[in-house]
Amino acid sequence: MKRILSILSFLCLSISMGAEKSNPNFILIMVDDMGYSDIGCYGGEVETPNIDMLAENGLRFTQFYNTAKCHTTRAEILTGNYAYQIGDQSMQHGATFGEVLRTVGYRTLISGKWHQNPLPTTRGFDRYYGLADGCCNFFNPGIVAREGEGDPGRKGQNRVRRWAIEDEVIMGYTNPDPKFYTTDAFTTYAIDRLDEYKDEEKPFMLYLPYTAPHYPLHAWPEDIAKYRGKFLAGWDVLREQRFERMKKMGIIGEKHQLTPRASKAWDDLSDKEKDAEDLKMAVYCAMIDRVDQNLGRLFAKVKELGEWDNTLIMFLTDNGACPEQPNTTPDIPPGPVESYRTISVGWANASNTPYRKFKSTDYEGGIRTPFIAHWPKVIEPGTMTDQVGHIIDLSATFMDITGAEYPEEIDGKKTREPAGLSLMPIFEGKERTPHEEIYWRFNRANAVRQGDLKAIRAGKSWELYDLKADPTEMKNLAAERPEKTKELADLWESWNANSVGKKK
Repeated sequence: MKRILSILSFLCLSISMGAEKSNPNFILIMVDDMGYSDIGCYGGEVETPNIDMLAENGLRFTQFYNTAKCHTTRAEILTGNYAYQIGDQSMQHGATFGEVLRTVGYRTLISGKWHQNPLPTTRGFDRYYGLADGCCNFFNPGIVAREGEGDPGRKGQNRVRRWAIEDEVIMGYTNPDPKFYTTDAFTTYAIDRLDEYKDEEKPFMLYLPYTAPHYPLHAWPEDIAKYRGKFLAGWDVLREQRFERMKKMGIIGEKHQLTPRASKAWDDLSDKEKDAEDLKMAVYCAMIDRVDQNLGRLFAKVKELGEWDNTLIMFLTDNGACPEQPNTTPDIPPGPVESYRTISVGWANASNTPYRKFKSTDYEGGIRTPFIAHWPKVIEPGTMTDQVGHIIDLSATFMDITGAEYPEEIDGKKTREPAGLSLMPIFEGKERTPHEEIYWRFNRANAVRQGDLKAIRAGKSWELYDLKADPTEMKNLAAERPEKTKELADLWESWNANSVGKKK
């Protein structure tokens, strides 16, 4: 009898302990300004074995969306709502997933780019290290040169970037270590925090938004050397090669067309210009490669802690590849701390193969992102879905998994009901009831998708595309279907009328 009671007592204790640890850990990895087709598992040339491993053993989405711009994507992914509905820089009418998950006992950590006004430590995150601003020098985010180095390349002489360590803001952060590099530093901080809290009963949420490969083009020489000379065939050849590779992989289908080139032809460049362009792409790829190397370090730590099978890992990018050209050091080639250079329009176009346009536009090249979900306990390895998802769905997914509820009020202000839908049915291999509509807004970039139809504002007029028949937006149907175009445009205007600060 005593033995039976002892066994029952042990089972009860085990069940109790299991209940405390029943919720999974979450790791959300987001890169910055990377194109749809850059990583290996989406058809690119960059060596990304650790990201590819997630895809091989997880789920890839072919129709997943961000907002086309850095800070709006961050507001939406954090709150599960549209940026301008809750305050695109303040999030004053939204709750972050840090605030949500804290209510069910999570340790909440962030390392990397924040790009919102309030610090993470005031909005639901226990620990923070990183760039609270939009972009910075990778080797030296500050304005003071380290001994033996030149002045760090900067976007503007009067531009001082905001850094933060926990709740301390540092305007112009110069780390004294000559081996400092943001991608490495963000990962090291994340690993250190996982080590620090490894004996806790709490599950953890780690949000890891890297700044790479956003400009300026900075990378370690050994990483650049891996890619130097590999792109001399040019962006026209690269786009065609990626297009064929993506079709074979199933990332795109037979109805996809390769969109027209967005820059001059590669063959119109001189040999000197081609060499300079090859270097730009080599540095850009080296930056993505370095992210993957660091993810290898992070994944090794999660496995060491025995948490691999109980951790949902997600990977995406915040917007399409970037065509912006703030090259403030034209006489210094991309790569070192003293430079401040960007990728060219030709390469940005290639990074978004096969889609139209880039960051800051609501064509598919601006808003479609690779999205990978890896969770051994739930997701069938090596699967792919064309179901439509959006970054507003992540917060809803966390709540669905954990049973957490969205607070009705944050800091004395009412929150808007979140707009996202849980991705769990898709993770489980089921068909999910889709969004009725999905909306986009950034400055003059406006769009709405309803089913397979998508309306985009182009200047003062609206265009209409059928993404099932024409996924690369080659045929504008607005003239053929004016009533449907107007219906979707009116829907967007009605939705936009609920923006924070919008006069009604």
